[in-house]
Amino acid sequence: MSEQDYMRRAIALAGLGAGWAAPNPMVGAVIVKDGRVIGEGYHKRYGGLHAEREAIASLTESAEGATIYVTLEPCCHYGHQPPCTEAILANGIRRVVIGSRDPNPLVAGKGAAILREHGVEVTEDFLRAECDSLNPDFFRFITTKLPYVVVKYAMTLDGKIASRTGASKWITGETAREHVHRMRGRYAAILAGIGTVLADDPMLNCRIPDSHQPLRVVVDSNLRIPVENQLVRSAKEFPLLIAAANVTEEKRQVLEAAGAEVVCVPGTDGRVDLGALMKLLGDRSVSSVLAEGGGEIHEALLRAGVVNHVMAYVAPMLMGGRDAKSPIEGLGAENPQTAVRLCNRRVTELGEDILLEYDVKEVTE
Repeated sequence: MSEQDYMRRAIALAGLGAGWAAPNPMVGAVIVKDGRVIGEGYHKRYGGLHAEREAIASLTESAEGATIYVTLEPCCHYGHQPPCTEAILANGIRRVVIGSRDPNPLVAGKGAAILREHGVEVTEDFLRAECDSLNPDFFRFITTKLPYVVVKYAMTLDGKIASRTGASKWITGETAREHVHRMRGRYAAILAGIGTVLADDPMLNCRIPDSHQPLRVVVDSNLRIPVENQLVRSAKEFPLLIAAANVTEEKRQVLEAAGAEVVCVPGTDGRVDLGALMKLLGDRSVSSVLAEGGGEIHEALLRAGVVNHVMAYVAPMLMGGRDAKSPIEGLGAENPQTAVRLCNRRVTELGEDILLEYDVKEVTE
């Protein structure tokens, strides 16, 4: 195996912590000695052992003189766990190959520096782009304390998310729908607007067995959600937060008795202040949000400037209809110059469907 193979094994291991590690990053580690893998691990769950210590705990022989491949710079501070740099040094590992640099101010180059000061050979930025792709949510959250927000939708080739009658099941095939559920398990929260909730009565949970279950967030400015809605009826099993701008105490009490949490985050227009909602979620260590609402909430999120990434599942289907639903509604941009710009395209084939992914381009004055 090559060095690239070892790091890609570490990347694959890191992915096993999807959803569970948050708000910590997903990290994988592989320890190699004399061309043999003698230990490997990943950050399995927030508060648990970090990847390096998991790999060390799995050692089949002494790591003296070995190389460790780790997808993120080893930590050098005390948190829920002691510093991984200490474990690396204590076990006599002579070389550390690092993928991503850690932007956490408590680390940010200090981990690599400590290792070098103790005579360890350190290689940085190894397969960095692949390692960085593991944790865009962590990178945003640790530097801004705000969640990484993804807008996701399934649409026909002519840009419709539902027919003129509102029917939307199923636009995409089984492969794409299964991929969506895997994505749900990766994110800390799933968000929808009240329009989608009233139209579809969704569960917004992850249906992949043994997966992480995200916090479900409903943006419901006037607290219209029915008590008999699936989201409310399942609130004691799957967490549900309802963000409102106008709250009656009677309705709040009924919803909270059912297990939901109601928070009031009013904006100046009588609707939920989405920027304030993202700050509230960030304060609760919700590091990522997958928005699966309809066109109105998607447009509102974009207009609020809180969206970082877009995932569009595109089906080989033409729906037609001037009144059919679109993924981004609202007033929209006045002209192409004021439209939201996207960058860094990624394309994935999912059966007969394709997934298009883009980052939202930051506006620079």
